[in-house]
Amino acid sequence: QVQLVESGGGLVQPGGSLRLSCAASGSIFRPFRMGWYRQAPGKQRELVAAVTVGGSTNYVDSVKGRFTIARDNAKNTVSLQMNSLKPEDTAVYYCNVFTTAGGYEYWGQGTQVTVSS
Repeated sequence: QVQLVESGGGLVQPGGSLRLSCAASGSIFRPFRMGWYRQAPGKQRELVAAVTVGGSTNYVDSVKGRFTIARDNAKNTVSLQMNSLKPEDTAVYYCNVFTTAGGYEYWGQGTQVTVSS
């Protein structure tokens, strides 16, 4: 059984920083992509950032230059460093694993990020 455990959400003022972490455990077909999605109230879930096993990354335009995703392949962990946070970054953030073979997808439980003064 695959589990994704997230940590690091919270309340931060505009311009502040937060770091999200996610640890994956269980049997996951390799290779797999790791990423972060977010969902704000009344909006669709969107991909924020993702990283392949080889280290290739992609970001949604709205976070480019502010967020950095990183993964540790040995530990099956992924982090999201979020700087210069804006109120529009407020959302529930979900860790995601997607396997290249088979197209299996796994989700974390979600962690709330609130950017407000």
